[in-house]
Amino acid sequence: MAGGVGSRFWPSSRINHPKQFIDILGVGKSLIQQTYERFLKKFQAENIYIVTNAAYVKLVQEQIPQIGIQQILAEPVGKNTAACVAYACGKISKINEDALCIIAPSDHLILDETAFLNKVELAMTFAKQQNALITLGIKPSRPDTGYGYIQFVEEEVKPEVHLVKTFTEKPSLELAKTFVDSGEFLWNAGIFVWSVEAIKNAFKEHLPEQFSLFDEAIADYFTPNEAETIRKIYEQTRSISIDYGIMEKAENVYVIPSEFGWSDLGTWTSLYEISEKDENGNVKKGKNIMLYNSQNCMVHTTAKPHHKIFVINSVKDLIIVDTPDALLICDKSKEQEVKEIATDVKIKLGEKYS
Repeated sequence: MAGGVGSRFWPSSRINHPKQFIDILGVGKSLIQQTYERFLKKFQAENIYIVTNAAYVKLVQEQIPQIGIQQILAEPVGKNTAACVAYACGKISKINEDALCIIAPSDHLILDETAFLNKVELAMTFAKQQNALITLGIKPSRPDTGYGYIQFVEEEVKPEVHLVKTFTEKPSLELAKTFVDSGEFLWNAGIFVWSVEAIKNAFKEHLPEQFSLFDEAIADYFTPNEAETIRKIYEQTRSISIDYGIMEKAENVYVIPSEFGWSDLGTWTSLYEISEKDENGNVKKGKNIMLYNSQNCMVHTTAKPHHKIFVINSVKDLIIVDTPDALLICDKSKEQEVKEIATDVKIKLGEKYS
């Protein structure tokens, strides 16, 4: 899934070049390139599909030139993750009605790729045996209010596989603390495994209108009519997440508790938390950054060497992001406001800053 805008990473992430296409970690590869290469370790290239906004198809082709055009599913407009899943799984089912699908965001960090692929394999084995919708849940390291939580039944139905009891979206801090202390909850990473048959049955039961729209489109997949058919469907289909539309309602939902160095990299602070810090707790991403008497700051710049220096003195707990046309300075405790700030800037100053 590669259609998001990543507005919480403004001003680096923009509508015309969002987070998944940026080398946000400073490793020489964008997040989508890292995700693609991660799955290549286990799956054949022809079995990897990327769902993205039609505006980003060229970016996908530039960054992953080896991928075939039929493997890039272009959404005419974003309609949340249920439509994305219905489109992808429907197209895959036309090739193989017995296929298993792994649904994964393109912009997450996974440090232990071996552990991750082992959990995926475990989930696939279970999905072959059961009419099951499986999610990988992350063992929480702190009471984070920015994540969804999955409550699971303690007894295993298979080794490492648990039945899901409840989903809770972004709880209050007090509730998050209760969740973590109980040991019954996991973070929802938004990584799913199921057979195309299982997910089709789930759509048919819980999102029947969406099921009908996409099921009727299968005949046009891999034909010249596909783009026009999808355009018409996206005009009609509702915008709803796969979590709310199906996972929270279905009874055959299971979770595999996991630890593989995961972060959704949803905010500048999440990048700060996983980055290497200096002796004062500062993170520097970029060249010519000089910090004095400052603590626990995140400084990110794309300025070319010798074009600009950054001298920062006597501040703490700040996010400082410099791009060629915008500068963000924000207290880390207020970073949840970045998305709203980006929207306000767009309204007041125009599309070029969005």
